[in-house]
Amino acid sequence: MHFSLSSGKRCGRRWRERRIFFPLKVRRCSWGWICPEGEKRLLEALLKTHRHLETRIEESTALVEKLYEESREAQLIRTIPGFGKYLAVLVAVEIADLSRFSDAAHLHAYAGVIPSTHSSGDRTHHGKIIRAGNRWLRWAAVEAVWPGIRADFDLRCFYERLSRAKGANKAKVATARRLLTIIFKVWKEQRNYIPYRR
Repeated sequence: MHFSLSSGKRCGRRWRERRIFFPLKVRRCSWGWICPEGEKRLLEALLKTHRHLETRIEESTALVEKLYEESREAQLIRTIPGFGKYLAVLVAVEIADLSRFSDAAHLHAYAGVIPSTHSSGDRTHHGKIIRAGNRWLRWAAVEAVWPGIRADFDLRCFYERLSRAKGANKAKVATARRLLTIIFKVWKEQRNYIPYRR
């Protein structure tokens, strides 16, 4: 029998929300669940691991909150569609010093959201995005695309136009580049993002 921590009256709200299942041999009686001693030790170990992870998550959340309050750049990035508090802090930490980049194109290259280029004679072929680059910054920019195009009309038009012409994947990477360009500008000019109004 599979024992679900989402069932039973003694389970907390967090367990019910996550619906964690353990393959334990248990039986139910009038006052709760009963399981053999070996299974009980396994369950206690799993609960201990869960409590440890909950503590680490709370510590990480507190750290992100602290970094956000101390970082003017993270607060500016959060005004851009698609970026919440956590992604804004991640981007601010990964970029660290914007003066390293002379323009937005250099930031694109650092994030690894530019296509690879293969040249032979007079021909130049652009392939998939380069493998090099900061993978966390690239992940954050791409992750912000979907909520960004839902929240911002200009971004949505940009994505849909490219999606029709070049396909969804290329449009997604191009929109991630556009978001990085916006980040570069708001950071450099130290101002909030002003969305396009229809």
